[in-house]
Amino acid sequence: MKLSIARISCIFLLLLSACNGVNNNRKPADPLEAGRYFIDASLKGDYKEAKKYLLADSINLMYLDRISDFYDKMKPEEKEGYKNANIIISNDGLQNISDSLTIINYSNSFKNKPSKIKVVKVNGEWLVDFKYTFSGNM
Repeated sequence: MKLSIARISCIFLLLLSACNGVNNNRKPADPLEAGRYFIDASLKGDYKEAKKYLLADSINLMYLDRISDFYDKMKPEEKEGYKNANIIISNDGLQNISDSLTIINYSNSFKNKPSKIKVVKVNGEWLVDFKYTFSGNM
């Protein structure tokens, strides 16, 4: 059976649209996934996506807004560097403090600067408590 160009195009568009929607509704199964999703979205400058994995309190939202503003003012080359960066979990990468609190130590392949985030389980969902990155307070 021969496929027409129109059918091939239609199949391609359906596959493409399915791929674009993969990340929109994912729920992290563990703290590492939550952290990875948040960091990846942040590196790409997609703060709307990053916000989905954020513990939404006023301080975390303020920090996310500030980082978003900072990102918007970056040079295009620097944004591209972050977008293409890989997440690197350090040797002491995951520190499971309790069954509902994990610290992730990481860097990215663009800047390779050590950083950390705290991921907490709230109402059965893993979320990033971003303020820990700046204060270090548990």
